[in-house]
Amino acid sequence: MKKTLITAASVLFWLIVWQIVSVCVNSKILLVSPIDTICRLWELLPSADFWSSIFFSMARILLGFLLGLIIGTALAVLSGKFAIIRTLFSPLISAMKSIPVASFTILALFWVGSENLSVLVSILICVPIVCSNMLEGIDNLDKKLDEMATVFKIPTGRRFAGVYLSQLLPYFRSASRLAIGLSWKSGVAAEVIGIPDGSVGEKLFMSKIYLETADLFAWTLVVILLSFLCEKLFIFAVKLVQKRVEKM
Repeated sequence: MKKTLITAASVLFWLIVWQIVSVCVNSKILLVSPIDTICRLWELLPSADFWSSIFFSMARILLGFLLGLIIGTALAVLSGKFAIIRTLFSPLISAMKSIPVASFTILALFWVGSENLSVLVSILICVPIVCSNMLEGIDNLDKKLDEMATVFKIPTGRRFAGVYLSQLLPYFRSASRLAIGLSWKSGVAAEVIGIPDGSVGEKLFMSKIYLETADLFAWTLVVILLSFLCEKLFIFAVKLVQKRVEKM
């Protein structure tokens, strides 16, 4: 409860700062106030086009995130088990961490077109994050626990939950939180470059073209809220799966 109050107070503080700065700037083109932003978002909510854009972007960004999660985890497991796989893919993972999103987005436009661009970009962002975090977890596994489970002939399901899952989950959750946030950030950025019809990125681009700063801030707020909501729901789902596995 105390943590929630502190978080709420922090958010309120920065909203007040935002409001004060917007009053000082006194230009709705340069900076709109939080009140104007929320009012504009309220106006957008009943629009079918608003929800269509959200579902368009969400479906593709989350698909990219989930595919990146699967690929990154599989690559980490293989790299942890086979030294040749780790050596072979290490330069690729390093390159994926360093490639600017804008550069890859422009190239990816030729491969998949603008409609599915955010899927590929989200995968590119997720794979190195998940692979690096999970591989670190695998490298730090306590081998004595596995040996003890073998000696006491613990069933496979309980061994997986007690020995591997319990140790790797903190790394998995950490990677997921970071990856899902960056997936939204990079996915929407890719949409702004590719401008697929009916996407959140298109709405942001059009807001810039027509100098509709209130729309720009409203859609940005939507992206932040969606990223936060997706992160919380995914981590909640992971905890549910963990409880089911521990009961096996």
